[in-house]
Amino acid sequence: MRVLIGVDPHKSVNAVAAIDENGELVAHETFPADRRGLRALERWSKRFPKRRWAVEGAAGIGRPVAQKLVAVGEEVVDVPPKLSAKVRVLSSGNARKNDRLDATFTALAALGNGRLATVRTEDGPEGRSEVLRLLTERREDLVAERTRALNRLHVLLRDLLSDGVAKGLSAEAAAKLLRRARPGHETGRVRKRLASELVRDVRALDRKVASLDERIREEVEASGTALTEIFGIGPILAAKLAGIVGDVARFPSKAHFASYAGVAPIEASSGEVVRHRVSLAGNRRLNKVLHLVAVCQARSDPRGRAYYLKKLGEGKSRREAMRCLKRRVSDAVFRALVADSELALQAVA
Repeated sequence: MRVLIGVDPHKSVNAVAAIDENGELVAHETFPADRRGLRALERWSKRFPKRRWAVEGAAGIGRPVAQKLVAVGEEVVDVPPKLSAKVRVLSSGNARKNDRLDATFTALAALGNGRLATVRTEDGPEGRSEVLRLLTERREDLVAERTRALNRLHVLLRDLLSDGVAKGLSAEAAAKLLRRARPGHETGRVRKRLASELVRDVRALDRKVASLDERIREEVEASGTALTEIFGIGPILAAKLAGIVGDVARFPSKAHFASYAGVAPIEASSGEVVRHRVSLAGNRRLNKVLHLVAVCQARSDPRGRAYYLKKLGEGKSRREAMRCLKRRVSDAVFRALVADSELALQAVA
């Protein structure tokens, strides 16, 4: 009997449920989420010689158990939490919720669904996209921290100086302004001291961001990705795209990829009225990157701007023309990622 084992991962335990090909529950169990528990889970699963695994959130909290299973040769797919939640809502008795049911719904969500991402070992070709994801997320954290520090610094300088402070503040500009400040009371001196500390913090963050940019640039060049051949995509955006998308093989076509990115219009027709509306679904981080590339092409790329102006000439609004260009960028990104995936498979072979 072939079974599908669903895993509902937690910090302390992993709940599992095995279902047959008809979706009937065969067995369920709960194991500690530690090394001993993972070994016990492997022994328990051996009762089902023909088995597959479905792990909820295999790229998040389910990463340890998913990677452990893949490392021992198991076939594992990643089930998004939203998908298993929808299955629970549509199932009878959806008001009930426990770990056993959650594991069962995770397995049911994967049953017959061929579009779920297959979990790969992180030391393989797919591991490079995970490295890029980690580096770009760290960069985003540092940039956000730098922005917060500059905002606090701007407030302190505004209170210290009688004249205004420019919005585009940098560590060097702030240091020059601080040298002009001559506070005559204790409150002002404290403000100046705190501002000096923030200047040092911003300089340190600038160095970290610059170092990380260089590391990302090296990783992107080593990957040989075709993404950087697209106008408007440099090493940072290429790393973001590769990290967000991961395994592009889970998208059967460019239309599926566009839907995932939220750049495919949604039909909202009723009766004789046929119309489409903007999709607010999809991966918003990916959508934001595609928007940045589309704006860059509309402004500076001859081909992109010509396409944008063509859509304007067809009677579309500026927003509609930009959406068309964004979809065109999405298709180009999909082709580049597919080409990268094929080259990686050839290198392994």
